[in-house]
Amino acid sequence: MNFLRGVMGGQSAGPQHTEAETIQKLCDRVASSTLLDDRRNAVRALKSLSKKYRLEVGIQAMEHLIHVLQTDRSDSEIIGYALDTLYNIISNDEEEEVEENSTRQSEDLGSQFTEIFIKQQENVTLLLSLLEEFDFHVRWPGVKLLTSLLKQLGPQVQQIILVSPMGVSRLMDLLADSREVIRNDGVLLLQALTRSNGAIQKIVAFENAFERLLDIITEEGNSDGGIVVEDCLILLQNLLKNNNSNQNFFKEGSYIQRMKPWFEVGDENSGWSAQKVTNLHLMLQLVRVLVSPNNPPGATSSCQKAMFQCGLLQQLCTILMATGVPADILTETINTVSEVIRGCQVNQDYFASVNAPSNPPRPAIVVLLMSMVNERQPFVLRCAVLYCFQCFLYKNQKGQGEIVSTLLPSTIDATGNTVSAGQLLCGGLFSTDSLSNWCAAVALAHALQENATQKEQLLRVQLATSIGNPPVSLLQQCTNILSQGSKIQTRVGLLMLLCTWLSNCPIAVTHFLHNSANVPFLTGQIAENLGEEEQLVQGLCALLLGIIYFNDNSLETYMKEKLKQLIEKRIGKENFIEKLGFISKHELYSRASQKPQPNFPSPECMIFDHEFTKLVKELEGVITKAIYKSSEEDKKEEEVKKTLEQHDSIVTHYKNMIREQDLQLEELKQQISTLKCQNEQLQTAVTQQVSQIQQHKDQYNLLKVQLGKDSQHQGPYTDGAQMNGIQPEEISRLREEIEELKSNRELLQSQLAEKDSLIENLKSSQPSPGTNEQSSATAGDSEQIAELKQELATLKSQLNSQSVEITKLQTEKQELLQKTEAFAKSAPVPGESETVIATKTTDVEGRLSALLQETKELKNEIKALSEERTAIKEQLDSSNSTIAILQNEKNKLEVDITDSKKEQDDLLVLLADQDQKIFSLKNKLKELGHPVEEEDELESGDQDDEDDEDEDDGKEQGHI
Repeated sequence: MNFLRGVMGGQSAGPQHTEAETIQKLCDRVASSTLLDDRRNAVRALKSLSKKYRLEVGIQAMEHLIHVLQTDRSDSEIIGYALDTLYNIISNDEEEEVEENSTRQSEDLGSQFTEIFIKQQENVTLLLSLLEEFDFHVRWPGVKLLTSLLKQLGPQVQQIILVSPMGVSRLMDLLADSREVIRNDGVLLLQALTRSNGAIQKIVAFENAFERLLDIITEEGNSDGGIVVEDCLILLQNLLKNNNSNQNFFKEGSYIQRMKPWFEVGDENSGWSAQKVTNLHLMLQLVRVLVSPNNPPGATSSCQKAMFQCGLLQQLCTILMATGVPADILTETINTVSEVIRGCQVNQDYFASVNAPSNPPRPAIVVLLMSMVNERQPFVLRCAVLYCFQCFLYKNQKGQGEIVSTLLPSTIDATGNTVSAGQLLCGGLFSTDSLSNWCAAVALAHALQENATQKEQLLRVQLATSIGNPPVSLLQQCTNILSQGSKIQTRVGLLMLLCTWLSNCPIAVTHFLHNSANVPFLTGQIAENLGEEEQLVQGLCALLLGIIYFNDNSLETYMKEKLKQLIEKRIGKENFIEKLGFISKHELYSRASQKPQPNFPSPECMIFDHEFTKLVKELEGVITKAIYKSSEEDKKEEEVKKTLEQHDSIVTHYKNMIREQDLQLEELKQQISTLKCQNEQLQTAVTQQVSQIQQHKDQYNLLKVQLGKDSQHQGPYTDGAQMNGIQPEEISRLREEIEELKSNRELLQSQLAEKDSLIENLKSSQPSPGTNEQSSATAGDSEQIAELKQELATLKSQLNSQSVEITKLQTEKQELLQKTEAFAKSAPVPGESETVIATKTTDVEGRLSALLQETKELKNEIKALSEERTAIKEQLDSSNSTIAILQNEKNKLEVDITDSKKEQDDLLVLLADQDQKIFSLKNKLKELGHPVEEEDELESGDQDDEDDEDEDDGKEQGHI
C-alpha cells in the first residue's frame, strides 16, 4: 500500500504527527483489544477521523475494519461504525472540494481504495451477507458502501455480485424494506448495479422488480411524486433500454397498462413543479424506450398495439391537445406520440381522427402543421412536429393519400373556412422562412415515399401564383423557385422533394422533361465551379439529373443516349461523379442517416432527412454505374433486358401451367387417398358380410335339416296349412322387396349416367400427353392405380361368390316351395266331416296356388334385376382405363355390394320367416285334428328345438 502515499504528493501538508500516531494507536486497539467496548470505541474514533484524514485511515485501518466485519457480526454497533468508516474512505462525496486538482485526486483515491477492497472477492460477498441484517445501523451503511463501490469500479463489482450465490436476490430485498431511507437508497444501489449489464438487468427484472417499482411510483403519487419517483423511473430505463428480453417481459406482464395513470394530468396552468416536469419527462422517455425504432419490429409493433388497447395513446393525445403544458413536456409528448404511431396502421388511423378542442374542431395534424410552418415557434418543437408527421406517414399509404387529396382541385374547400394539411404544406413550401420551406418539402416528400400512385396524383396539383396569370403545376413551381437562387436550405429541401417525387415514377420524369428549361438549368448548376457552400446543391442537382437519366425514352430529345452525351460534353463523367459524391461525404449526411428523428443543434444544420439518405445510398451506385457504361453496353443491356422480359413472361406462363397441373395432381392424389379409405372400408364391410353369410348358411342348413325331419313324420297338409297361414304377410313383404329393388335399379341407372358424364368431363379436361409435368404425375401414380385395380378385382370376385351363394339359397327355397305344394295336394284331415274338410282343402289349395303365382312373379323380377345388375357391372368394368373411371367403378361396386347385402339379408329373413311359419302351420293342423305322434316330434329335433316348438304352440293357442 505504499504506492498510495504518492497520491498525496504535491499537497503542502499532511496530518499532524499526533493525528498519525493516534490513527496508528486506534488501529492497534482494534487489532489487539480483547474487550468489545474498546474495539467499538476505537472504530468510532477512526470513523470521526476518516473524512479529514482519508488517506491515512484508509492505508492503516482498512484491513482491520474488514477483520471487524468478519469477526464482530454479533454487535451491530461496531459493524455500523466499520461500514461508515469504509464508506468515508472509498466515497468521493466530499462536501468541501473547490480546487479541480483536489477533486481529481479524490476520485483517484476512491478508485484505488475500491480496487484494494474488491481485490479479495470475499469482501464483497461479506458485504452482501451483511445486507441481510435487518438492523438499521448495519443495513443502511452497507447499502451506501456497496453503492459507492459500484460507482467507483462498476463492471468489476457487477461481475463479483453476478457470480455470488443469491447476490442479486439479496439486493432486491431492499425494495421491500419498510424503512423508506433504505428502500430509496436501495433504488440508487440497483441503478448503479444494472447500468450497462444485460445479465444483471434480466435477473433483476425476473426478481419482480417491475412490480415493486411500479408500486413505489403509485404510492409516491405518480408524476406528482418526489425524487423517489425519478430514481425509480431511471432504474426502469436501465432495465428496459436496449434489452429486448426485459421489454418483452414488461409487455407480457401487462405493465404497460399500469403506465396510463402516469399521464392523467389536468389542463390547469398550476401544478407543474420542476420535479413533476422531470418525472413526466422520464415517463415519456420510458414509453419511447418500448417503441423505439431501434427495437426489433415485432417487439415495437406489439407494444404499440398494447398502448392503443389500454388507452395510453389516447391519454398522450389528450396531453398533446391540452393547454398550459410546459414547452419541453409538449415537445417530448409529440416525439413520444410519433414513435407510438410509427408504422402501426391502427394507431395512425386513431391519430388521424384526433381533433383539437377548438371551435370549430380542427384535426390534430392540422394544428401541429400550423406550428411547424410558424417561424415564431421554438426550433425543437418544430422538429418534433415534423417527426410526428413523418411517423404518421411511415408505411401508411392511406394517410399519404389523405394528405395528397387535400391538395387536389376536387377536394379544396372553396369557401376558405377551413385550412387543410395540404394548404399548410404549400404555404410553408413557398414562404419566406427557409426552415419552413425545408420542413414542408420534407413533409411532402414523406407523403410520396414508396407510393407511385400519390406521385402521379400530385402532378394534378395546380397553384395560382398571382392574379390574372394562369395556374402552374406544383412541379413547375418547385423548379421555378430553384432557378430563382433562394437560400441553400430552401433549395436543398426542394431538390430532396423533387428527387423523391421523380424516383421510380416515369410519368413524373416525363412531366419534368416537358419543361425545356429544366435540364439546361441542372447541367448549368453542376458544371459551374462554385464555393463549398454550393457543392451540396450541385451534388443534389447531379442526383436529380441521374434520376432523370432513367426515363422511358418517350421524348426523343431526352433519350438516355442523348442525356449521357450531354453529361459528357457539358459536365464530364468524372466531374459529374465527383459532384454526386459530395452528398454522401457531407458530415450532416452521416448524422441524418443514424436515426429517423430529426435532431439538429441549430436550424442551419437542418439539411438532410433520414429517409432521403436511404434513397441516396440506393441510387448513387446505380447512377455511377450507368454513367460509366458505353453506348454499346447500354444497347446490349437493353437487349438483355428485353430478352429477360421475354424469358420472364415465358417462365411466368410455364409457372402458371405448372401451378395448375400441381393443383390437378394434388386433387388426384386426394381422390386416390379417398378411394383408398373407401376401399379399406369396403373390404371391412365385405369381411363382415362373408362372416354373416356363413352364419346364415349354418342356420339355414340347420333349419333345412329340421324341416326335412318334420316332413317325414307329418302329412303334406301341414305344410299347406302353414303356407296358408303366412300368405298375406309374406306376399306384402315380397312386394315391398320388389319395390325396393326397382328403386335401387333406378338409383343405380341415374348414378351410372352421372358418373359417365363425369368420366367424359375428366377425359376432355385431361392435359396433353406431351406435357412433362402430366407424364411425371401419371408415372408417379401408376403404382397406386395398379394397387387399386387389384383391390377392385378382389371385390368383384367376392361379389360374384356372394351372388352364387344367393342363387343357391334361392334354388333351395324353390325346392322347399315345391315340397310344400306337393304336401298340400295329398294331405288328409281325419276327425272332421268331409264337407268341412273339403271346404278347407279347397280354400288352402286356392290360396296356395295364388302364393305360388306370386312366388313365380317374384322370381322373374329377381332374375330381371340380376340381369340389370350384371349389365351395370359390365358398364363399370369398361370404364377402367383412367383414374377418374377407377373412382366411378369403386363407387359403383360399393353400391352393388350394398344392394347384394340387402338382397341377401332379405332372402335370409324370408327363409327364416318361412321356416317359422311352417311350424305354425303344423300347430294349426294339430288344431284341425290331424294326428301327430309325440315320439316323432321328439326325434325330429334336439331338446332346444322342442322347447322352441312348445313356446310357439303356447303363442298360437294364446292367439286362438
